[in-house]
Amino acid sequence: MLDSLALLLEKAFLLAHFDIFSVLLSGEKDGKVENAAEVERERRLQQQRLRRGDLLEVPRTLFIHFGIYLGDGKVAHLIPDILPALTRDERRIGRVVSNKRLLLGVLYKCATIRVDTLEDFAYGSPVLLNTMDDALRTRPLANEEVALRAEKLIGRIPYSLLWNNCEHFVTYCRYGTAVSLQTDKFCECMKSIIRDQRSVLVATVLGVCCMLFLGLSPSTVLPTLLILFILWMVG
Repeated sequence: MLDSLALLLEKAFLLAHFDIFSVLLSGEKDGKVENAAEVERERRLQQQRLRRGDLLEVPRTLFIHFGIYLGDGKVAHLIPDILPALTRDERRIGRVVSNKRLLLGVLYKCATIRVDTLEDFAYGSPVLLNTMDDALRTRPLANEEVALRAEKLIGRIPYSLLWNNCEHFVTYCRYGTAVSLQTDKFCECMKSIIRDQRSVLVATVLGVCCMLFLGLSPSTVLPTLLILFILWMVG
């Protein structure tokens, strides 16, 4: 009886000094360390597969971002940025471009061709390699020439969402001709919308609503008639 009681007291003493939270936290920390090590190994393997002059693609929510790999984990890419138009402080400009800087750069039509690390360029997204070679069915230039073209263009540059974006930059560097498949797809989509006669009906309804709420005046009637005329003629 005394032996059983002593055994129970010993187990209770061990449980009282057993810190379950420290075990859980240590297990969580070990998992984070293992994940970080796995990410680092994957990054190194990816860099080993990349060659200087390769064309990189990073899928975003609404578009695909492009860059040219320069070696040593560095990527040259064209990105809208308002900051170079506001300051000459290279230290501030060299920081990773925030979404606010990017959006204002798009509106101000100001961009830079800059060099960032592969991690900053990818921004947590998977990196695709040279898929444009098959899409354009064009033989690329020599990789070293591609990289040299990209390096020569580094600096501030005018920006256009449709006519001078990151895809134009990389296709000029890799194939010698600036093209954008994303722009082509957007233009084809707009053509299909304009050619659809239902767009005339939608424009008519919107025009009538504007005239009802804003009143009949040249500023409401003339734009409505002009838009309807253009849609009718190109449809």
